Amino acid sequence: MHMFFHLFGLTIPAYGSMIALGIVLGNVAAWRALKRQGLLFIDLLLIEAYALLLGFAGAKILYLITAANTIDWSRIFEADYLAWVLSGGFVFYGGIIGAALGILIAAKAHKLEALKIADTVIFAIPLAHGFGRIGCFCAGCCYGMEYHGSLSVVFPEGCAAPPGVPLFPVQLLESGLLFLLALGLWIFGRTYRREDGFFPKSICVYVISYAVIRFVLEFLRDDAIRGIYGPFSTSQWISLFLVAAVIVYMISAKRKRARNH
Repeated sequence: MHMFFHLFGLTIPAYGSMIALGIVLGNVAAWRALKRQGLLFIDLLLIEAYALLLGFAGAKILYLITAANTIDWSRIFEADYLAWVLSGGFVFYGGIIGAALGILIAAKAHKLEALKIADTVIFAIPLAHGFGRIGCFCAGCCYGMEYHGSLSVVFPEGCAAPPGVPLFPVQLLESGLLFLLALGLWIFGRTYRREDGFFPKSICVYVISYAVIRFVLEFLRDDAIRGIYGPFSTSQWISLFLVAAVIVYMISAKRKRARNH
């Protein structure tokens, strides 16, 4: 792992670099998908502006909630301490919730086919997220449980993970699964038929698939700032809720289409 890349005399944080690379590659892939469907890339950029703004805010807010017990709230108005708190991590599910809200606002404010566009390019989210998890590995955050088997990793001093302890490389495992999910969604989006009118099938597949992946992988994580409530972590509870919500939505939509027919 490398917390920083050194390029032309510059010291560049690997975490942010991987996120930026994922966003760029995701947008390139999304542009090609939209072009094939006859949709405008400029509309995606407008939607993405809302989604990224509220997505980053949501990811930070949920991080602060899960890390609340590690924050000295009596110092929160000290400029240096507040800057340190805000420079901390993000929680992906908070980003998804915020981004979804941003998409809805963009659709309403600009009268865009936001849901159709999102369904077309949804594969770009796990693609970008996969690079983000590589960034997590570089920074040592979101680290795995102690593990002394083959493929274990040992992080050095100065990163988020406990140094000198063999850990399971859960960040890289999740990254690989996200790339496979992105490929599967890309293939699914090109092959499924939309004869019965628009329905966000790809979005539903993505939400359920990622929720299952995240629920299972949480058992292999051991980073302190996760928030454990009862038998599950914060992300596992959100995963269960999302799966249930999508199933209810799909059943409701199917019944509505049946009544219309």
